[in-house]
Amino acid sequence: MAIEAILNYVIDNQGSDIHISVGRPATIRRFGELVPMNDTILTPESTEGLVREITTEEQRKKIEEVGGLDFGFSFGDRGRFRVSCFRQKGTFAMVLRLLPNKFFTFDEIGLPNQLVDLLARPRGLILVTGPTGSGKTTSLATMLNYINENFQRHIITVEDPIEFMHPHKKGVVTQREVGEDVPTFSEAVIKALRQDPDVILIGEMRDIATMESAIRAAETGHLVFSTLHTTGAARTVDRIIDVFPTGQQAQVRVQLASTLIAVVSQALIPRIDGKGGRVGAFEIMVATPAIRNLIREGKTYQVISEIQTGARYGMKALDDHLKELYQAGVISYDAMIETAQDPRELAERASKPAAKASAPLKK
Repeated sequence: MAIEAILNYVIDNQGSDIHISVGRPATIRRFGELVPMNDTILTPESTEGLVREITTEEQRKKIEEVGGLDFGFSFGDRGRFRVSCFRQKGTFAMVLRLLPNKFFTFDEIGLPNQLVDLLARPRGLILVTGPTGSGKTTSLATMLNYINENFQRHIITVEDPIEFMHPHKKGVVTQREVGEDVPTFSEAVIKALRQDPDVILIGEMRDIATMESAIRAAETGHLVFSTLHTTGAARTVDRIIDVFPTGQQAQVRVQLASTLIAVVSQALIPRIDGKGGRVGAFEIMVATPAIRNLIREGKTYQVISEIQTGARYGMKALDDHLKELYQAGVISYDAMIETAQDPRELAERASKPAAKASAPLKK
């Protein structure tokens, strides 16, 4: 099967990812489940052939040298894919993630409209967090597209690889790919400060250098967006602080307390309401004066209480949103508990559906 047929298949069948690996058929992830495309087992020759169809000789050389390569490519006007090619057990393999080919509205992905007001801020740090595949990239693209359509801003994105392609609208958009246009995230942010930016997107805060440059950019008058693989606002703050040496942590708390605008933590959960696909569950923390004080004083364990009582600021706890989705019949009880930050406490608040009584045996 040619790569073109595989790409068309995942698009036509509402898949999100394609797995190409020796010893099993080409497999797509559809609504969270792995589904083989057919019964044809892939061989080392067939996987290498599929890799060759979408890579250059230079890219394949790099895969051989370092064991893997990530990049993005457009499949005509049907969609754009993020690709991870790599070697495993001496053979080629790859995973392709289908990226949405359009920008969504806040309502379409479930983000609260209260966040719109935060996007007009001239400076500060907005973080979107969650596990891999939770829709962080889509949420960030939605926010940047809103800024691009409504404000005259210079937006610089630093990504590995570039995922959503942002055309110039009201704003001017510069997109730099790590490994192609610039060597590292931290270097790109440092250089960006000399390029008259208003908004900077850092694809991922992977190390201390990138975190330091992100915080510095937010401190010096820029609106900065980035992601972390954490769940929950309090854990996100703790994760950033804990990365730094003990002697720097007090200073970082003060910096975060003054620069952080909001943390959006999210998860994607299979729907059971007949609409198909998955639904986003969100935790929204807005950095109010009370929350800034808690961060500064190292009392992040109290942040969740502020979130639960901060509805007037657009805040919502993840477990509260999960409970709403479950009681509305959108997600299952098991999915709610599996995704919850405090499963035991949520189980006490949301009653488990009673088991159906079995039919009596006929005599």
